[in-house]
Amino acid sequence: MGLLRWAVIFLIVALVAGLLGFSGISATASGIAKVLFYIFLVVFLVLLLLGFMHRPRVH
Repeated sequence: MGLLRWAVIFLIVALVAGLLGFSGISATASGIAKVLFYIFLVVFLVLLLLGFMHRPRVH
């Protein structure tokens, strides 16, 4: 949950900076938010697949 929270925080920072006219800060913050979101997505999918692989089989 930590990565997703940080991604949302950087997204909010990017939006506020964009509204205030700080385009450099906005671009950097949105880039960081994208990277954190994609890392979160990869980790989530790997853990989801591992959870399905280690599920006990019921006969």
